[in-house]
Amino acid sequence: VELLVTHLRGHTDGSIVLSYDDPDGHPHLFTGDCLFPGGLGRVTGGVSFDEALDQAEAKVFDRLPDETWVYPGHGADTTLGAERPELPQWRARGW
Repeated sequence: VELLVTHLRGHTDGSIVLSYDDPDGHPHLFTGDCLFPGGLGRVTGGVSFDEALDQAEAKVFDRLPDETWVYPGHGADTTLGAERPELPQWRARGW
């Protein structure tokens, strides 16, 4: 299995997400504490929330399709398609 490693600074300086493009199905994204249903994980390490969200949009939401299944570090799974419409709300509330 080949995984794509993407640095997603925000939760911690060294945070990454792992993506697997299943040739027989939908993509899978293992996000740890970077992305959850309803928002990003707590932002630390000198990065502002807006910077972290900009990275998540550019490196995850702009590159992967709605059917990408998201597996956070804890809690419920979700899809990018379920979360994508909420991005403006995340930015407006700042967390």
